[in-house]
Amino acid sequence: MVIRNYQKRFLILFLIVMIIGMLAVVLFFTFVKSPSSKAKAAVEEFYAYEQDGNFAESWKMFHPFMKERLEKNQYIEDRVQALFNDNGVHTFSFTVDDPELIKNWQVDEDSEPIEEVYKTEVRQFFEGIFGNFEIVQSVYVTSLDGEWTVLWDYNESEDFLKMDEN
Repeated sequence: MVIRNYQKRFLILFLIVMIIGMLAVVLFFTFVKSPSSKAKAAVEEFYAYEQDGNFAESWKMFHPFMKERLEKNQYIEDRVQALFNDNGVHTFSFTVDDPELIKNWQVDEDSEPIEEVYKTEVRQFFEGIFGNFEIVQSVYVTSLDGEWTVLWDYNESEDFLKMDEN
């Protein structure tokens, strides 16, 4: 009889420890994200703002280099015109690939290298008056003072240079 009470207590204690352990693991993976997953979440947030037509909020997520290059009001106006008005589009859907870490990346050939960025491919799908189309763009994100910021690539591509030669 004494052994049975001991076994019951041990079993209850063991179950409590296992439940607490499983909760700790779930909480850890819920609240502690990798830099790569944070980078992807930032890109998803940026394009969700764009999808909603909230270009002022997406502009706020730009890296300071981008904010210098694209003045806020002009960005909002041009983005609406290019994405929606010119093509008769009301909204779009998008996908974001898993990011890869790149070291010492430059926005353009004249800029200072950024120590670490995450590169991802974003695909935007549109249905417009000229038919369905897709834009595929490499998007870069980096953590700046604890905030994830978005960058676009302004380096000349080899494909563009080849087209320019013809």
